Parts: sequence; C-alpha cells; structure tokens
Amino acid sequence: MPTAAPASPPSGPSGAEPEPDYAGHRARLRERFLKAQGDLADYELIELLLFAAMPRRDVKPIAKALLKRFGSFAAVLHADVAALTQVSGIGETAAVSLLAVREAAVRLLQNDVMNQPVLSSWQSLMDYVRVAMGHAKNEQFRILFLNRKNVLIADELQQQGTVDFTPVYPREVIKRALDLGASALILVHNHPSGDSTPSQADITMTKDLRDAGDKLGIQLHDHIVVSKSGNTSFKALGLL
Repeated sequence: MPTAAPASPPSGPSGAEPEPDYAGHRARLRERFLKAQGDLADYELIELLLFAAMPRRDVKPIAKALLKRFGSFAAVLHADVAALTQVSGIGETAAVSLLAVREAAVRLLQNDVMNQPVLSSWQSLMDYVRVAMGHAKNEQFRILFLNRKNVLIADELQQQGTVDFTPVYPREVIKRALDLGASALILVHNHPSGDSTPSQADITMTKDLRDAGDKLGIQLHDHIVVSKSGNTSFKALGLL
C-alpha cells in the first residue's frame, strides 16, 4: 500500500508565502524615520526613496551601490536617468523616483524666494540656485526678474548650452525684462567644471548687459556663478 507523501509545513499563519527578510527591515526603517528623520544614514534615506519604486526587492545593497558610484547623497539625486540606470538594480521607474525628489526639493526652495524681497532673503536665494543648477552637466543661464521693491516676480531659465558655454544675448534679456515690467535683474549661471570663478567671457557679457539695462532704467543687481562647490558673486568681487 503506497504511503502518503508527508504534508508540507505551512508557510505562514494562513498558508501564505512567508514574508522576505527585507520586509521586517523596511518596517523597522519606516518606524525609525517616523520617530527621528535626522538619525538615518544617507543610504537608509535612499532606501526609503526606493521602497515604492521597488516593492519586492531588498534595496539596501542598491542604495549603498548608488552612494559608492556617485559619492554623496546630493550627487545621487543630481544624477540623470542614464547615469542612474547604469547602477545594477536601478531601472527607469526607480530613477524617476529619485529625480522627482530632487525636483520637489528645487520647488520647495523656489517657493521660499518667489514673490519675496530677495535682497533680504539672500541666503535662501543662494540655496535655491545652487540646488537648482549647481550640479547640472551643461551650462545654464537663469534670470531673476525683480520689481521696484526688489520682489522676485519671475524666475526663468533662458538658455542651456554646452559644458563650458552658454550663449547670452543682452538685447533679448532686456526685452524680456521690459515685457515683464521688471525694474532690476539678477543673473545666474553655472560652471559644470566645479570652479565658480567668473571667466573673462562672463565678465564681458555682464558689463554689456548692465550697460544695455542702464539705458532703459533696468538695474543689474548681481551676477551669480554657481558650481557644486559654491557660489560666486560679481558684486562681492567688485565686478559690478
């Protein structure tokens, strides 16, 4: 008489598949975050960002691989999709999740300076432009338009160029200021090289734009050069 095959042990309280080991880790990490957000290590915060995009994977090794590849939390969030997806385990969905966090940070910082008198909230403005542009791979040229009370009324990215050159046309900048009814400008552009020292081309263009604005009563308050390492002010250097 054939013997019956031994019954398989139940895999869970209701016969369901047991939860993977990382499920408990995720629950503990969420609990720690809710109690004290600032206590998490950089890789743990990246784990949290990846949870929704990668619900069925252990993301701790992926988070650590991202930090190893890019060098810092900030660099991870400023990497583009092509670079992120070169890290094993990161697909487009996970990459977009990380990019969305960066964009959210930029918008939060922008909200702190829009429709505010920028000369009295200068540090907030510097924080914003550095996050928005400091890690960009190509040069970008941003114009901040101010009214007569130096309130920021518009923030526009005018040009994007190569790794070391962005074409800027003073007449177009002044025309846009007139269209918006702006009385003053702050210019901002980035140096992807990491060195925020103004180039001779930067200096020449800035003087040309200042002179064009002066003829029409539009003041150039400053020109800020942004890089990963910091910001440099033309006014502070005595160039304006």
